Amino acid sequence: MKLYWSDVLAPRKACAVAKYLQSPLDYVYLDLGRSEHKTAEYLALNPNGKVPTLVDGSRVLWEADAIICHLAARSDSELWPQDARQIDVIRWFSWSAQHFTTHAGALYFEYIIKPRFGIGEPDPVETRRATEAWRQHAAVLDGHLRDRRWLVGDTLTLADFAVAVALPHAEDAHIPLQDFPAIRRWHDRMNELDAWREPFPEPAMSG
Repeated sequence: MKLYWSDVLAPRKACAVAKYLQSPLDYVYLDLGRSEHKTAEYLALNPNGKVPTLVDGSRVLWEADAIICHLAARSDSELWPQDARQIDVIRWFSWSAQHFTTHAGALYFEYIIKPRFGIGEPDPVETRRATEAWRQHAAVLDGHLRDRRWLVGDTLTLADFAVAVALPHAEDAHIPLQDFPAIRRWHDRMNELDAWREPFPEPAMSG
């Protein structure tokens, strides 16, 4: 298997799950600053021109949530449960993509991606809108986690990797994580995992 990645938000969860599962992967780093994700060769694999992309034999997968499900299924891992919990994992994938991580990702873009790639200053209208929306959905997650260790059932699942993906960047992205104690406790548990704290292979910060 081959995983195309860069040290930005979506590939973080793919790399973290791969490291956690000790998946047998060859990692291919794409330098986004040099537009290596827009080459004809890469676009033949992923016409969206995004990262990550997984190649497993003749199968090519893009979209990080699909990739982590494939890696976990390939490893027969309980991270992707094969019972009624699977629907709850999918529910959290959808909620994160539509709400929680969408708004966190907007802050990540404004405060981290813009200065990194020299594409302007943070937009105060956008940052205010994203912060307010993130707080609204963070309150839902905080309530869910108040008496739980993990998002689904009693064990770590792919839902935790997907929903938490922006939280390691909370300080730099001005995500108001400090106001939500249950989310903080949950993310502290995630940070006990080496694969979560340091998900990227070398060269982790070469882009």
